Amino acid sequence: QVQLLESGGGSVQAGGSLRLACAAYGYTYNIYCMTWFRQAPGKEREGVAVIYTSGGSTYYADSVKGRFTMSQDNAKNNVYLQMNSLKPEDTALYYCAAAPGSCPGLTRRGYNYWGQGTQVTVSS
Repeated sequence: QVQLLESGGGSVQAGGSLRLACAAYGYTYNIYCMTWFRQAPGKEREGVAVIYTSGGSTYYADSVKGRFTMSQDNAKNNVYLQMNSLKPEDTALYYCAAAPGSCPGLTRRGYNYWGQGTQVTVSS
């Protein structure tokens, strides 16, 4: 089993920055990729950024390219999401997810492990 714990959410004005963190605990040795998702009220949960733990390749949703950066620490048990130039439409509950064996990418299906989420609110 793998447990994921997000932190770093908060409220910020448009144009500001936040850094989210996700700590993975438990049987993390077989995690293939970790992904940040977000869900705004009344909307579908969408993939924002994914990192392949072996090699560190990252991929981003078009809506955040150039503004968000995902990274991991050397132990690969923690991932981060640096969010710059935040917009009100970035307001959502942000979740961390992990997949063993193969990576579903930015699609929601296929992730075995999910965190509880951390709220990001961007005011105009």
